[in-house]
Amino acid sequence: MGNHKFTSGNFTRSVSAVKRAALEGPVFITERGRPAFALLKIDDYYRMAGKSTTPLLKVMDGIPGGEGFDFDPPKLGIRVQAKSLD
Repeated sequence: MGNHKFTSGNFTRSVSAVKRAALEGPVFITERGRPAFALLKIDDYYRMAGKSTTPLLKVMDGIPGGEGFDFDPPKLGIRVQAKSLD
């Protein structure tokens, strides 16, 4: 897995090339010669952040014992009134 560097100007001019480079590994975008941003594939981000790419509802459906559970939340009874800003 390689990594690539692009200046912020080159990033702006060739976003497609930067996205292709991100398929190979992280891309560092520099400003004034110093790394300022990193671009990576979303799956890599989720892996690094410890997040699952599985949708939450699918995960919840897989939890045993959830069948037959009735959920009837109480009404909050919030009233909204228009206020004059005069």
